[in-house]
Amino acid sequence: MQWYLAVLKNYAGFSGRAHRTEYWMFVLFNIIISFVLGFVEGLFGGPGILGLIYSLAVLIPGIAVAIRRLHDTGRSGWWLLISLVPVVGFIVLLVFMVLEGESGANDYGDAPAKA
Repeated sequence: MQWYLAVLKNYAGFSGRAHRTEYWMFVLFNIIISFVLGFVEGLFGGPGILGLIYSLAVLIPGIAVAIRRLHDTGRSGWWLLISLVPVVGFIVLLVFMVLEGESGANDYGDAPAKA
């Protein structure tokens, strides 16, 4: 939970680096929260407004942590746009997000602290 809150506290921080744990814990909590919201809305027959509000609320932090994760692997945040290429772009971006970050300092700052 601390990783999720850390990303939300650094709401629009696009500079620096994010460790793999920070990124993937944020993704995991987003999936869990989205699932719970979808279940609750389905239970009460809601139109999906809670999910939409939540998605909009975490859009900027999600982009920011993805860019910081790319920085950790030594890539520019512009590589996030490769996800716009159907199928192949998603796979390439997934590989980038799974890769180990560069040890030591790189062009984007010092290595983030490990968990």
